[in-house]
Amino acid sequence: MLTIPFPAIDPVLIAIGPFAIRWYALAYIVGLLLGWRYCVAIARRPPQVIDPPLLDDFLVWVTLGVVLGGRIGYVLFYNLPYYAEHPLQALELWKGGMSFHGGTIGVVTALALFTRKHKINLLRLGDILVCAVPIGLFFGRLANFINGELYGRPADVPWAMVFPSDRDQLPRHPSQLYEAALEGIVLFAILFYLQRFTRARERSGLISGVFLIGYGLARTTAEFFREPDQQLGYLLGGFTMGQLLSLPLIAIGAAMIWYALQRTPQPQAR
Repeated sequence: MLTIPFPAIDPVLIAIGPFAIRWYALAYIVGLLLGWRYCVAIARRPPQVIDPPLLDDFLVWVTLGVVLGGRIGYVLFYNLPYYAEHPLQALELWKGGMSFHGGTIGVVTALALFTRKHKINLLRLGDILVCAVPIGLFFGRLANFINGELYGRPADVPWAMVFPSDRDQLPRHPSQLYEAALEGIVLFAILFYLQRFTRARERSGLISGVFLIGYGLARTTAEFFREPDQQLGYLLGGFTMGQLLSLPLIAIGAAMIWYALQRTPQPQAR
């Protein structure tokens, strides 16, 4: 069967003795930094929500939320029995294993604590933050592709690939690239249009609600092409863990949009 050769890119970008910079770590760093600068650019446009210099401090809070929440979420949602037997390995972040849904909980917690401390409207700052999230998702999925992990289900499409880490060596969907396109490029474009060319930011929580629904639908769609985690397989109704965890996001997003549309727009509220 004709397939596209998998590009054999070394997961380690630079190695000097025991010190190594991996594409996966670089993806997190680049995503956070570009997302931070994008948030600063949005914050400088009316309506005023936060003084842009405060976003420098917020970057630290978000980073902790992403890393801690993402790791804890992976341990709890995807491999709890294993880590219950090997608890110290839960600290070995360099071996991979992060959950977007866990990272979301971590970032929301950081957002709540930060806005309470600085007396900032939580929903309005959240509307700025979610516009930058697809940037990190895009680079993260590209890093998954480089690592040859989280690959797709067996496929006979012309662009199928055989991933080196696949024990069965079957042609598979490059589902990481599907997710990079849907969760990254498409979702970024939708949110960019809303915050730049509409008055959506005047309705607190509206853009955040669109993000949650958009991500939930994108992830659910991509999961139909992605191989389920080996230790979990298919779950309730033949769905994957990623799909089941996305359902609450879609429901919460719909509730946030409904709530935002019921309220009077507040252009200058903080």
